[in-house]
Amino acid sequence: MSERLTRFFASRWGIILAGAVIGVLAPLLQYLGNPPNMGICVACFERDIAGALGLHRAAVVQYIRPEIIGFVLGATVAALAFREFKARAGSAPIVRFILGIFAMIGALAFLGCPWRALLRLTGGDLNAILGLAGLAGGIAVGVMFLRSGYNLGRSYKTYPAVGWIMPAVMVGLLLLLVFRVKANETSALFFSETGPGSMAAPLLVSLIVGLVIGFLAQRTRFCTMGSIRDVILMGDTHLISGLGALVVVAFVTNLTLGQFKVGFFGQPVAHSQHLWNFLGMALAGLAFALAGGCPGRQLFLAGEGDGDAGVFVLGMIVGAGLSHNFALAGKPDAVVEGVQQIGGISPYGMVAVLLGLAVCLAIGFTMRDKN
Repeated sequence: MSERLTRFFASRWGIILAGAVIGVLAPLLQYLGNPPNMGICVACFERDIAGALGLHRAAVVQYIRPEIIGFVLGATVAALAFREFKARAGSAPIVRFILGIFAMIGALAFLGCPWRALLRLTGGDLNAILGLAGLAGGIAVGVMFLRSGYNLGRSYKTYPAVGWIMPAVMVGLLLLLVFRVKANETSALFFSETGPGSMAAPLLVSLIVGLVIGFLAQRTRFCTMGSIRDVILMGDTHLISGLGALVVVAFVTNLTLGQFKVGFFGQPVAHSQHLWNFLGMALAGLAFALAGGCPGRQLFLAGEGDGDAGVFVLGMIVGAGLSHNFALAGKPDAVVEGVQQIGGISPYGMVAVLLGLAVCLAIGFTMRDKN
């Protein structure tokens, strides 16, 4: 039975199923209370977790998102069930940490991860086109480095405890969330009372959705970055068929639920500063390519025992804190006293994105095995 399931999940129909499930569940989470066009966003949700822990004080984006916990633990369950849980680490962890920081800076300049870019598009947000173009461009540059010998070195089998650290961290976060731990009035945990951080589907529903997606994604190797990389590098359309299923099913689901609104300006938690939408996601895409996976894939890898992926996840969470503490993150479009004001990123955010591109390019050029 397990061999049949393994073959199915490894098939094209398996990856299409995973994409279709995400395409249904993400809009449903939005319908049940998650922020608009943000039924699932790994970068945004990790940012909310950073805020809840006090790593930043942006009061409107603070909440421990159960979906992130579910992604990791669902992947852990799948890896254990199919005997794929393998503790490993040692592949340039400090570089992965830095890549995680800049991946988050780029994603928050755009205001979303690759999954949210697709979901924003299926909700009618045309700004997502610029973000997806930037994402593809960044990944394409990363593929050029891969072709010229770039790699972060081997990871090695290590103590089982290393592989269990990230699942244990997620169990800890779940307990903090369930019991609403707060030492005193000025200490963490922090929970938003207004804004996107205050919008959430029921905890149990969000957790179950995360577990289901984590399980399916671990089995099918679902990855946004990997799908684009495989098309560019090998002409392989296996993984990208899952993205196609996600887009089609999410579009239909959004239409059915009345969550579709076409346009550029005034889209929920989005800005129409086109250049920085493009460059922000170009930075994120390049960082994902150099690290070997999109933010969702990094969570799933961490769930199956990959300590290096766990370091990348921690880098993204720290990057979220830096983005808000130093005013690097994008601000949504707004209407103030009847006047439309285009959002976007501050001059500090622009410098951070350009710095991130320079650092990622330096990593790509200097970490190539010329042999």
